[in-house]
Amino acid sequence: MSGSSFRRIGVMGAGAWGTALANAAARAGREVVLWGRDAGAMADMASARENRADLPGIALDPAVSPVSDLDLIAECDAVLLVVPAQACREALGHLGSRVPAGLPVICCAKGIERGTRAFMSEVIAEALPGARPAVLSGPSFATDVAAGLPTAVTLAAGDGALAKDLAQALGSSTLRLYHSTDVRGAEIGGAAKNVLAIAAGIVAGRRLGASAAAALVARGFAELMRFGAAYGARPETITGLSGLGDLILTTSGPQSRNFAFGRALGAGEAGAGKLAEGAFTASVLVEMAAAKGVDVPVSAAVDAVLAGRLGIDGAIEALMARPQRAE
Repeated sequence: MSGSSFRRIGVMGAGAWGTALANAAARAGREVVLWGRDAGAMADMASARENRADLPGIALDPAVSPVSDLDLIAECDAVLLVVPAQACREALGHLGSRVPAGLPVICCAKGIERGTRAFMSEVIAEALPGARPAVLSGPSFATDVAAGLPTAVTLAAGDGALAKDLAQALGSSTLRLYHSTDVRGAEIGGAAKNVLAIAAGIVAGRRLGASAAAALVARGFAELMRFGAAYGARPETITGLSGLGDLILTTSGPQSRNFAFGRALGAGEAGAGKLAEGAFTASVLVEMAAAKGVDVPVSAAVDAVLAGRLGIDGAIEALMARPQRAE
């Protein structure tokens, strides 16, 4: 199937990121079905031609049709799965027998499933055995993509021809997609960087300075490389858009939900804002690292803080007191 064969794209999940990707697919010349479970919210979106709750002020492309009927998603040529990582299995279960064999399902969530330690492509394969899993990951803020600002990301699938065709179908003059067969590398980069972004936010919230922030990102990237190697990721993927690129973006400021969550924690703000994907991923990432004997001190510190085993000051002290070693 060539890129031009993907005429109709389904987007499952109508939050900020799902709406942004719907606009991006429409700019690529596709008909887009944007699904959300709240019928009232989808009716409002269809009427207002705007996602007023999540992306106010950004018009919905005329080629995007907001719906609440899952049957319309199952009739599409490919589906972008844009729900939180921990909700992916449940969302796919609702599709069930509606999905035709061979349907490409592209996960756009960044995380690892708790309890099962399954990567998102594995969740797709288990929940929809007939589907063809793929992953979209890379440095991309929803507001930038929705507004048509220049963005480049990675689309990975085990079948190289499928990855190339999907990238061709979804790419446009404002969204550049690099295709890859390293599904695991793309998944690891997207999941691990969220945990590291919480750490970067904590550093900012504690006002520890730019030097500490730079050291945190550099050492965090080193552990991302170690974790990726242990789980079969290619080095060029981890140093590319879905690894280093996404890490740079998501540790750069409060537009990142994970960074904002960490900054609120570091500043001691009650509730610490909206819970982010990295908060769910931290514990399972640390468990998986331990299973492979991989040292991930920054991620482990984030996990310890979130679990209440360490205070923030104690976690910082523990990191700084680690034995001197060669870089």
